[in-house]
Amino acid sequence: MTEAKPMSALRRRMIDDMTLRNLSPATQRSYLHAVTKFSRHFGCPPDRLGLEDVRSFQVHLVAQGISWPALNQIVCALRFFYGVTLDRAEIPERIVYARTPRKLPSILSADEVVRFLEA
Repeated sequence: MTEAKPMSALRRRMIDDMTLRNLSPATQRSYLHAVTKFSRHFGCPPDRLGLEDVRSFQVHLVAQGISWPALNQIVCALRFFYGVTLDRAEIPERIVYARTPRKLPSILSADEVVRFLEA
């Protein structure tokens, strides 16, 4: 049987911060997963990464085809991590959310309009 790796002080602090703010267990798991994924992408602790790394990670995720809601969940996690856990208030406001692409409405053909009006 292998021993569980001890939890880092940074991870413990983030969990405590989320618990103090009464974030749901599902949100806590999601945020921890997002910050872990961010950290593993660069191969170093997330507190050593900055705004340019966040931007680079977002570009990477978009290139991988991540959905807009999933990308925004990661953005929320990173904003929480930098703003609350690391107390670096200048960073969260500069981490941008993704905008959902706007889709054009369906347009009826001339034939469909005629049939609609005749009905």
